[in-house]
Amino acid sequence: MISPVKIWRNQKRIRQLLGLKGKIVSFTKIFVPPAGFEAQAPYIVALVKLANGQNFTAQLVDWEDKHLQIGQKVKTVLRKTRDPGEEGIIPYGVKFRPI
Repeated sequence: MISPVKIWRNQKRIRQLLGLKGKIVSFTKIFVPPAGFEAQAPYIVALVKLANGQNFTAQLVDWEDKHLQIGQKVKTVLRKTRDPGEEGIIPYGVKFRPI
């Protein structure tokens, strides 16, 4: 179950991460996802070095095979992280999009 309070408290942190740019340092394609993410498989998880020097790991969205390379420039975006559960809350989080 996803707590609405947890989602609310996380908003400020998420807002600060949006629009940041960086480059892919490493990535992997997930074929067998954990519970709750089966509908998204296969998907890419990338380790990105942001322009501020911070390393960040998140899912890569809107990608094509040509984007799967070390050094690919990406930008942080807000996207749905999983389908709403019984409580009907749609959780959003930070992901990367190629630029």
